[in-house]
Amino acid sequence: MPSFIDHFSRIEDPRIERHKRHDLMDILVLVVCAVISGAEGWLAIQEFGYNKLDWLRRFVPLRHGVPSHDGIAYVMARLSPTQFTRCFCDWVASIKTELGDEVIAIDGKTVRGSQNRRHGRKPLHLVSAWATSSRLVLGQEATDEKSNEITAIPRLLELLELKGCIVMLDAMGCQRDIAAQIVEQGGEYVIGLKGNQDNLYEAVQDFFTTAHASDFQGVTHDYREETDKGHGRLETRKYWITPCLDTLPAPEQWRGLQSIGMVKRECIQDGKQTCETRYFIAAIAPDAQRFAHAVRGHWGIENGLHWCLDVTFREDESRLRTGAAPAIMASIRHLVLNLFQQEPSKGSIKQKRLRAAWSDEFRSKVLLA
Repeated sequence: MPSFIDHFSRIEDPRIERHKRHDLMDILVLVVCAVISGAEGWLAIQEFGYNKLDWLRRFVPLRHGVPSHDGIAYVMARLSPTQFTRCFCDWVASIKTELGDEVIAIDGKTVRGSQNRRHGRKPLHLVSAWATSSRLVLGQEATDEKSNEITAIPRLLELLELKGCIVMLDAMGCQRDIAAQIVEQGGEYVIGLKGNQDNLYEAVQDFFTTAHASDFQGVTHDYREETDKGHGRLETRKYWITPCLDTLPAPEQWRGLQSIGMVKRECIQDGKQTCETRYFIAAIAPDAQRFAHAVRGHWGIENGLHWCLDVTFREDESRLRTGAAPAIMASIRHLVLNLFQQEPSKGSIKQKRLRAAWSDEFRSKVLLA
């Protein structure tokens, strides 16, 4: 049986008992298998069920055949995103029992097509946790605005096992309570700085400006430089990290704070040069290699997760807008992405999705990964 069935069987069925014709797990397995095979809407999911009914019955009974697209939509719009997320996190923990020295990148993404202007509904914003080495989505927390990431991040962190991991956050997550929570859960952090922490940002910026002007003479620090070249693009990344915290305003207010860092990215492409400088606070020792690994991990969430969802799963084009359906289907896309990552054959997610649409045997391998 697929590994996720036991974990997701705990989700409460939103329907009244006398109105249940199809089991909830029948519907969930149908939806997951259809999304694996490229379906992107209720009608496509129903059509997949009609064409693959015998194959689906290897895993779930579907005693009354395939539910209608309206029936699928009704159930998916009324499931609890909170319950679904808890089951999702438990399932991921069961397939990835130890994270070790993993970098967990936390970042948000807006599902643009979920906006419903007619009913005044803003687009769904989903905060996700991405394990950068194993390339798995560890969990997600839905919110209706990017500004609500500050409240969504702590709820997501509560569901994760952080011991021995580095949590990488952008400036939206630069909050004392979030830093303290990460340390209390046994993790370390690297957090980006911007204007939402004016005094801290300016102090770190001033420190590195002064240190850089003197070529870091007399300043305890570690340094690393990396260069990538390909497709007409040359990128150089320089990392500095130091344990010098004396110039910061009230560093003791940041639980576990051990170092501050600076990253400078220089890119030359098509004859144009761009340069970006970013600053960080960190609850790690001043090790430039480890610092670089964490920062790269957060950049990787854009290509490893967000780009894949938009290009391969066409998430931004989804027009599912009713009830909890946008959040539930976003989580199912994460589930399917994890299944593809667990399947060991070579090929991109897009190639694997095509193979799953064509081959019952390969789809079974993905489902049972």
